[in-house]
Amino acid sequence: MHVVATAGHVDHGKSTLVRRLTGMEPDRLEEERRRGLTIELGFAWTELEPAEPAEPAGWDGTLAFVDVPGHERFVPNMLAGAGPVPAVLFVVAADDGWQAQSDEHLAALDAFGVRHGLLVVTKADRADPEPVLADARRRIAATSLGEVPAVTVSAATGDGVDALRTRLAELVRALPSPDRDADVRLWADRVFTVRGAGTVVTGTLGAGRVAVGDQLELATSGTRATVRGLQTLGSSCSDVDAVARVAVNLRGVDRAEVRRGDALLTPRAWRPARELDVRIRGAKAGELHRELVLHLGAAAVACRVRPLGDDTARLSLTAALPLRCGDTGLLRDPGRHRVPAGIEVLDPDPPALRRRGAARQRAADLDSAGLDSSGLNSADPAAAYLRRRGVVERAELRARGFGVTGRTVGEWVVDETFLAELPARARQRFDAFTAAEPLVAGMPVDALRRELGVPAALVPRAVEGTGLEVHDGLVSAPGGATTLPEHVDRAVRRIEGWLADEPFDAPDADELADLGLGPRELAAAERAGRLVRITDTIVLAAGAPERAAEVLAGLDAPFTVSAARRALGTTRRVAVPLLERLDAAGVTCRLADGTRELR
Repeated sequence: MHVVATAGHVDHGKSTLVRRLTGMEPDRLEEERRRGLTIELGFAWTELEPAEPAEPAGWDGTLAFVDVPGHERFVPNMLAGAGPVPAVLFVVAADDGWQAQSDEHLAALDAFGVRHGLLVVTKADRADPEPVLADARRRIAATSLGEVPAVTVSAATGDGVDALRTRLAELVRALPSPDRDADVRLWADRVFTVRGAGTVVTGTLGAGRVAVGDQLELATSGTRATVRGLQTLGSSCSDVDAVARVAVNLRGVDRAEVRRGDALLTPRAWRPARELDVRIRGAKAGELHRELVLHLGAAAVACRVRPLGDDTARLSLTAALPLRCGDTGLLRDPGRHRVPAGIEVLDPDPPALRRRGAARQRAADLDSAGLDSSGLNSADPAAAYLRRRGVVERAELRARGFGVTGRTVGEWVVDETFLAELPARARQRFDAFTAAEPLVAGMPVDALRRELGVPAALVPRAVEGTGLEVHDGLVSAPGGATTLPEHVDRAVRRIEGWLADEPFDAPDADELADLGLGPRELAAAERAGRLVRITDTIVLAAGAPERAAEVLAGLDAPFTVSAARRALGTTRRVAVPLLERLDAAGVTCRLADGTRELR
């Protein structure tokens, strides 16, 4: 199906026209029927003959109407119904002409950026419709709707209704095809409870697909709810594709948790936004009141406006909304009963404005992102967002409404300039770390990741061409450090002197402690090629294992530990672990009786 909203002044015949087209009563409330006044949103539908050429792919000829109130007291209800709908049926009465709510409704549609519409002059049996028709077309042409087709009708006599049905079919043919693979964001325009079924949310599904059994997330609370049942046009179904009017029966969420303006979302696919940078349409940013209400989708949220440039502003919302770059809405001052401005979301995750002059700089940055004065994106704003962040998950870009730009590394997207600068930054951070920690084997990957502000998956790319390598969770220079701190070098030289004449007479643990050589210092000396650790507390001079093999080669094979000890001139404390090291290296082989021979 496709969905259009009605718009126009109170008592201009919107509901009567919908009733004539559909044979259904759009006014649900008894008070509405008694007073002849639409208060809440009404819904009805009809079947149309597809226009030539062939109808849009997937359209079955069904057209649903969201009938909105025309009285000024119920403008928020009107905005909740019109916000999510891509096309409008604008109604003006021939005997009354253009009125105050005609102006406000048209300004709202212009602010929302609605580009598809049909003008209907009603009550053509009561007055000459032509002057009203000409006046209305002139006014509408100056908005986002532009030049719209028009038809005059009399719901009382039926004159013009067939022509209206034909025009509606043509309107549908011009509507853009919905993205049925998109993430779901179903704005709730009605919430109620059905006995025995539980909470029901209705709204216009503009994109995506919902099926029974799906899990959806409430925007306001993050609560997960399961789709228990679906209805569209009064009939139950197992799944619904956009575009559709849909009623969703939810399991796992109480009626009190959901209200109009909330949204049902594809889980993890959206991010809540409390601050956003926007392009203003229809007003200067500096002329806006500082406290306004943002209407977007079916939501209405109070916000504070901070001008940035002539037509850009920072909005701070009192409640978070699931927003993406490119979303459109309007700012309204309820006390003045008019729509001051339309907005387009440029950045739903903007940087903080802390320094003097930050607002002016931010306005310049938004302009340089390729966003022109009409509020349309003439370049990809993802580039500016990515440039500021350096590296972003692909899922995060999608959730913010940005396209993928830059270099993709696994699940991450990296700004090209940021990526080009990473190796130099990585080497700088590594050198600073090892200078401060000269005894370490290397810099932990996680420490370098934090220093660079990148995910761990990007560290190998960051060290390419730097002479560094990543191994066992460490970033290190091949061969390790070659220079020891002065106090360690002095202690190692003492040991090297002791071992010069008696190469296998290793110092004991107390002697190492007296020299200030603990595990970290000994490990550093070994990496520098100065000592060899046989165990944690037994160290020999560099090359000692090779020298031991040469000594043992002069023994008759097989030889015992005692024979090896005497030949090496050492104790069992040293000889046993030294032989075990030679065994592990494949230099010696231990036989079944405990003796050894060289391989």
